[in-house]
Amino acid sequence: MVKVTAALVKELREKTGAGMMDCKRALAETDGDIEGAVDWLRMKGLAAAASKAGRVAAEGLIGVATRGPVGAIVEVNSETDFVARNNEFQRFVRNLSALALDGDGDIASLKEAPYPGTERAVEAELTHLISTIGENLVLRRMKRLTAGQGGVFSYVHNALGSGIGKIGVIVALTSSILSDELAVLGKQVAMHIAATCPLYLDIASVPKSALDRERAVLSEQARATGRSEEIIEKMVDGRLRKFYEEVVLLEQVFVVDQKTKISRVVEQAAKAAGAPIRVTGFVRFALGEGIDRHRLDFAAEVAAQLKS
Repeated sequence: MVKVTAALVKELREKTGAGMMDCKRALAETDGDIEGAVDWLRMKGLAAAASKAGRVAAEGLIGVATRGPVGAIVEVNSETDFVARNNEFQRFVRNLSALALDGDGDIASLKEAPYPGTERAVEAELTHLISTIGENLVLRRMKRLTAGQGGVFSYVHNALGSGIGKIGVIVALTSSILSDELAVLGKQVAMHIAATCPLYLDIASVPKSALDRERAVLSEQARATGRSEEIIEKMVDGRLRKFYEEVVLLEQVFVVDQKTKISRVVEQAAKAAGAPIRVTGFVRFALGEGIDRHRLDFAAEVAAQLKS
């Protein structure tokens, strides 16, 4: 019997787009024959995903799950919004976010995790789902947060059901206060994050490169006024405060009352509860952000040229 090597598995995966475990099984069944393994996968309906792999997948769902001091968020993309309303696809996204709670925060590990109710790993289940639904599906990203002592709370905007929707947020609050007592504040902060899309938790979290770039732009704008360098420096400092208010969560004005900074909202909640509360992390996923929705695969590009 031919030994099924990692190189053989890699070659078969590149040919078919099937999951790693399915490729290993196919090679074992065909005594290492690549072409025979391709046919085996096709007969099992597992190679059909390869023909769909080049299609742009920018729709789909965000899934969130929390359990006490742990929270997870995933994005699974599809080609059309229609698939996001498919019950089987929704179940898959919910199961993934739940699996991510017990993972290590690494997407590669999540893909290799056993998928509940099957003998397949997550990646193989995704390939199976592609064959079943008939669209390219992509597990694009995931994040996991822990609060230590405290809780992780979530909010889903444009929800299609429990824990799934178009925008998802998880936020970690660290405190000696019981998680149930933190829930109201946690939900409010998560909703605020969904609405305002902050980039950083606090001023100290802003990378030096981002700050230097912003300072350079603001300095050039100020110099264009013809003011002295002393005045320019004061103008830049003032505009940097405005920059922080736009991109830093704790410096933003709370969307609920439009006047109180988030840092102050947290301080007031801590005073009322009788124990310190800190926001220690957050993640916000908006469906399809950053994806080039207009990219064509090669076949579509040729077809478009022929039509013209």
